[in-house]
Amino acid sequence: MIALPNLLTTEKLGKVIGESATGGDVIILTGELGAGKTTITKGIAQGLGISRMVKSPTYTIIREYEDGRLPLYHMDVYRIGQDADELGLEEYFEGNGLSIVEWGKLLGEALPVDYLELRLSKITENEFARQADFKAVGSQSEKFLDRILKNWTI
Repeated sequence: MIALPNLLTTEKLGKVIGESATGGDVIILTGELGAGKTTITKGIAQGLGISRMVKSPTYTIIREYEDGRLPLYHMDVYRIGQDADELGLEEYFEGNGLSIVEWGKLLGEALPVDYLELRLSKITENEFARQADFKAVGSQSEKFLDRILKNWTI
């Protein structure tokens, strides 16, 4: 568990995640509406050296950012859930970029075999305070999480 008392700390964790990512890493990003999923993704983009503005992919489903150290594939599957087979998400998951999937647990059996789950939760009455919890599923994600935790300092 990592405490994120404000937006700057949330973005800073994102930046460390981006700096720690390697090609083929997948993050399943979970949390209620307003939990900070897009905020942390903005930090991840900074950590990858992406200069374009990061927007929520709610209505576009997938946004691709290819101007950084690694390509960033930012997805929101809330509206498609288990009907994701037609989107070819496995090509992103098995590619050379970092895939971030908001609401990814809705993919069910279409979830990748190896992924790092990042759950963001509101923790106090402070509208910007969050808690980040990680769960690595698979050996690549265990190494990814080790790199993140090794590089994380407040």
